Amino acid sequence: MEKHKPCIVMVIIQFIYTGMSLFSKAAIAEGMKPSIFVAYRQALATLALAPFAIFFESQKSHPLSLNVLCKLFLVSLCGVTLCLNLYYAGMNYTSATFATAMTNNIPIMVFIMAVCLRIESLSITQWHGMAKVLGAVICLSGAMVITFYKGPALYSEHGKEASHNSSRTYTKEEWIKGSLLMLGSNLTWAIWLIMQASILKQYPAKLRLTTLQCCFSCVISTAYSAAVERNISSWKLGWDVNLFSVAYCGIVVTGLSYWLQVWVVDKRGPVFTSIFSPIALLLTAIFSAMIFKETLHWGSVLGAVLLVAGLYSFLWGKNKETEIHGSEEKSNQTKEEVALECITCTPTCDEDGEEKR
Repeated sequence: MEKHKPCIVMVIIQFIYTGMSLFSKAAIAEGMKPSIFVAYRQALATLALAPFAIFFESQKSHPLSLNVLCKLFLVSLCGVTLCLNLYYAGMNYTSATFATAMTNNIPIMVFIMAVCLRIESLSITQWHGMAKVLGAVICLSGAMVITFYKGPALYSEHGKEASHNSSRTYTKEEWIKGSLLMLGSNLTWAIWLIMQASILKQYPAKLRLTTLQCCFSCVISTAYSAAVERNISSWKLGWDVNLFSVAYCGIVVTGLSYWLQVWVVDKRGPVFTSIFSPIALLLTAIFSAMIFKETLHWGSVLGAVLLVAGLYSFLWGKNKETEIHGSEEKSNQTKEEVALECITCTPTCDEDGEEKR
């Protein structure tokens, strides 16, 4: 059960991200400014996490040097603040489904970065390496199929209702602009995932690390929002979907899911976490059909099959690679123990030439 915990946690995170896509799009559609949304979100996340970080990790003495603080500031700027602002800005010009689909570029970005930085081994000549590469490509293909290929309707019960409640249409320029913003968001998030592994070695207090990143992001986001949004009325929150979305994204998404993701990165590495991102797209399609009565198409079914197949292909490759590395480490350790035993048991001779043991 212990070895399956990272997988279970990543599936839970994908459910959380599904809610984030739905609620965030609802708030942005209501007219809330993306930069203000991020500022409130990070503020609530910091307030929610700070008591737990103080209570659970107060006994742990981890030195917080200037070098670590600078790295945390840089990670907060790049991987959290910039990523979220680009994401919500891009959501203004695209749909929530497209925004979720674009996040499936992250596994490819992280995998390429990890290979270039020698964090992840490619091993293309071995079966487990081929399975990882093939799984990542199939996952991305499945996500793209769900988004861009509809196919015939799976059922037509809500066909008239769906066509009546059509969503906003976007121009080609808006769609390209939104796509580029989403791509930039994915790139900064991939960098964040890569940088977590090195920072955790210097500052292993995961909960406090997440809280500090949220705090830095809150300060940066507030300063940026105050500079670009001078209208005071834009900062007002009422008892509506805007407040609920901010609270959900701040406490549940930014607070809980970020801490869980940092924990998984520490256990399995950055590539393992990113490969689960296609699941959020599948969940978004399902809940959109249930809540908004959207009609499912055969393209969604085909994409879902590809997602599951690619996911298990990648995980099989990761599992085999872990087993091989574990076997090699045990073999090397056994050889070292045997060599040490041979050295300690080798007979020596005294000055008279008599053998000593």
